[in-house]
Amino acid sequence: MRHGEWHGTSRAGWLRAAVLGANDGIVSTASLLIGMAEAGAGRGAVLTAGLAGLVAGAMSMAAGEYVSVSSQADVERSDLARERKELQDDVEAEHRELAAIYVGRGLDPSLAAQVATQLMEKDALGAHARDELGISEVMRARPVQAALASAAAFATGAALPLLTAFVVPSERTVPVVAGLSLVFLAMLGAVAARAGRARPLIGALRVTFWSALAMLLTAAVGRLFGVVTA
Repeated sequence: MRHGEWHGTSRAGWLRAAVLGANDGIVSTASLLIGMAEAGAGRGAVLTAGLAGLVAGAMSMAAGEYVSVSSQADVERSDLARERKELQDDVEAEHRELAAIYVGRGLDPSLAAQVATQLMEKDALGAHARDELGISEVMRARPVQAALASAAAFATGAALPLLTAFVVPSERTVPVVAGLSLVFLAMLGAVAARAGRARPLIGALRVTFWSALAMLLTAAVGRLFGVVTA
């Protein structure tokens, strides 16, 4: 039976990937555009670098997320296979193990044994996966979903400063891209914090601070190397 309560853990996987991807897309692309502009690159070079950064970053995020979550999925499959074999070899020992888990959570031994019996009669592997291994359907690793979410989120985030640089005059690229990107990032941080039931202001401030620092350092590098190579 479904209940009406909402829990953030049900969205933890895709929310983490989406927020991380969008945040990285905005920060890295905005910083790249600002660094190129401060180095004295022409408008075409700045936009080309931003577009290349968008494509490369989205693919990198997708590949990294897929490999990472695939490793988690491999571990889950290995644990489930071992648990399946243990249930085949000694179901009574597995029953005692499950009952002991429930005793540790506060049930008296007789009730824990009854609960373990009923759950194992319905789905023994599922009961052990959930209560012994901590693997549930909601929290299962989904590599393809995580990869697609990361790539799409990165591309969406990266498109914001790139479009900004495309529409503003060249001489205003740095202040406008930096300013609007920080606004976008603050909004993203607030939304992400609210979705996780945290304080939106704290989420907005922390992402804005680190993003501003990244843009500032990249601008300094661009100006330094632009002067050196001029």
